[in-house]
Amino acid sequence: MNSDKLLAVAIESAKKAGIEVAKHYKSGDYTSEMKADNSPVTSADLASNDVLMQELSRLTPDIPVISEEVGTLPLAERKKWSRYWLLDPIDGTGEFIKGSGDFAVNIALVENGWPSIGVIHAPDHRLTYYGQNNLGAFKENDHSSRQIYVAEYDGSRKIKVAISRRQELSLMGQYLNTEDFSFEYIALGSCSLKNCIIAEGGADCYLRIGPTGEWDTGASHCIIEQAGGSIIDSEFLPLTYNQREGLMNPDFMTLGTSNIPWKDIVKPHRARRS
Repeated sequence: MNSDKLLAVAIESAKKAGIEVAKHYKSGDYTSEMKADNSPVTSADLASNDVLMQELSRLTPDIPVISEEVGTLPLAERKKWSRYWLLDPIDGTGEFIKGSGDFAVNIALVENGWPSIGVIHAPDHRLTYYGQNNLGAFKENDHSSRQIYVAEYDGSRKIKVAISRRQELSLMGQYLNTEDFSFEYIALGSCSLKNCIIAEGGADCYLRIGPTGEWDTGASHCIIEQAGGSIIDSEFLPLTYNQREGLMNPDFMTLGTSNIPWKDIVKPHRARRS
């Protein structure tokens, strides 16, 4: 199956899972609990995972799957894979529970250690973002699809920073050079949707300090790169996929155009690396 067909599989599967998620969201008919890592999970996450696993097993039975909601094999086994699906059945479960609508189904295809396809479907917003290596990044709604790009920058405007709705703005001075640069803050839920707003030019950067898994970045990593941006760790090094026994990311940054002097803007800090 070629890349175009695999992209179609990912989009179709994400939208089918989104229908299931929307049913639970609109009816309020779901249960929630805290996982061992103190992050929330709901019956809607598990229902979305079931749909994704069923669809991908049916359509691409020879491609293995890593999902946030399913235990994975040891690295020694996973290292044998030349490609695999990487899933987050609901990115932004906390936003799902709070009722903000800022949550999404994430699917990435990782090939030779790098995301080559990314799909992010936000069912409540009726939006789908997708990217494919050498194809570009796109935003689709019910009526149209358009190619998206990170915002241009000529030094004459404030730098737009995507943040959590619960972000303490006073803490941003720990990470950003607020003495020499001016910033505008844009509050949004869901890690992947923050990345997508950068990919479409609505913000310039997002700093994620705290635990995330490779499933949180895989899909948006492809999209943001195809739109002209990057995702790197807090030491300005590339993220990696399927290279460690654990699947947790280090602290990372999603950055828009390289015309912005990021190394002058982002302060060095003691990064958490897994």
